[in-house]
Amino acid sequence: MNEHTPLLGWAAGSLLAVLFLAFAVRAGRRLRFLTDTPTSKAKGVFIGQVELAGRATISQPVRSYLAGSDTVWFRFTVEEEWERWETVTTTNSKGETSTSTVRRSGWNTVAKGGEAPPFLVTDDTGSVLIRPDGAEVEPDELFNETAGPADPVYFEKGPAAEIADSTHRRRFREQGIPCGAALFVAGRARERKDAVAPEVAADRQADLFLISCRPESKVEHGYRLQFWLLGVLALLPLPVAALLLARSAAQPPNVRLVAGLAVGVGLVWAFAWLWMAFNSLVQLRNRAAQAWSLVDVQLKRRADLIPRLVAVVAGLRDYEQRVQTEVAALRAQATATPAWEPGPDVASTHATLRAVVERYPELQANDAFLQLQRELADTETRIALARDYYNEIATHHNTRLEIIPDRWLAPLAGLRVRNLLGAETFERAAVAVNLGR
Repeated sequence: MNEHTPLLGWAAGSLLAVLFLAFAVRAGRRLRFLTDTPTSKAKGVFIGQVELAGRATISQPVRSYLAGSDTVWFRFTVEEEWERWETVTTTNSKGETSTSTVRRSGWNTVAKGGEAPPFLVTDDTGSVLIRPDGAEVEPDELFNETAGPADPVYFEKGPAAEIADSTHRRRFREQGIPCGAALFVAGRARERKDAVAPEVAADRQADLFLISCRPESKVEHGYRLQFWLLGVLALLPLPVAALLLARSAAQPPNVRLVAGLAVGVGLVWAFAWLWMAFNSLVQLRNRAAQAWSLVDVQLKRRADLIPRLVAVVAGLRDYEQRVQTEVAALRAQATATPAWEPGPDVASTHATLRAVVERYPELQANDAFLQLQRELADTETRIALARDYYNEIATHHNTRLEIIPDRWLAPLAGLRVRNLLGAETFERAAVAVNLGR
């Protein structure tokens, strides 16, 4: 056995254990994030971490390259197989070299591309703009075919020239999000620059930016499976390295060393879990506080917006009444003149009408009343959605205080029971809508 073999064995085992452990903790954090964050309606998407479920829509569908499907997002790759004989020189443990010829093969990517324009996720309450750049996308498979030169797709969708040592086989793959597909989105919402509305886009502060064609339950199941599988795999590399090194040295394995390594990795795994769980509880506490503040924000919006709208509508109504009064007076003046007397001064009447129009242009009191009605309904809907959003997070928050082992960490993270907002407990003075007479 080469003198560097033990060192390389321990290094490889340690690296694998660290990688498995890191990916296990990453999957666990994402699982907790999805579990603790309620899915919002489109109209209830506020600034911050959100989850959203709906249908993918776009004003101008994107035509996918291989399948020719109408999509909101797609990507494709074209790979070509190669095969050749190579001369390989190897050195054994005694320093002796030998040369042999081996046949190698593989696939080279010869073409790739796609489009990822902003699109909408739409549900029964409205739409939210999604900017997919920087997101982890879990799309549907649109096209998967391996073809030869006799197939039309070989040169029609692939390069005209073949690579060196080609076997004349190409693999065409395409994934995408079809128009109308059911989507699950988790990410950070922010305010749009072109409209007073939210959008979900890449953000360095986001715990996760995911666009998936799978429902939330399947996404959570995948992360749960990764967490436990990778956690178990993290316990194996170092003990296995110890067994393999002992076998290569023709020595009996050191049982105590193997057991000690397994226990040591297990303790590190347990510490990593505690670190992940504690941080997730702190994030849950902060999200619950943010959800409560969103309720107050919507109540403040109602208190500030509705009285101003009422004042505008009342003013428009008064303007319209004045116009009708003045027009009625002019009509009465025109009809009250006896037939045997000279007619009314039509020119002066037209001048008065022009003054009225200039003073009150484009009066639309009926539209103003409809707008007020829409704003009242929209405001109450926003408040209800904010309240439901808070109740969902508060429920997850309170659940963490009861389940084991989170209940043992909850006091350290500063979690306390949060009361839910019910019809009898959520009482705030409604804004009076009184337009007078």
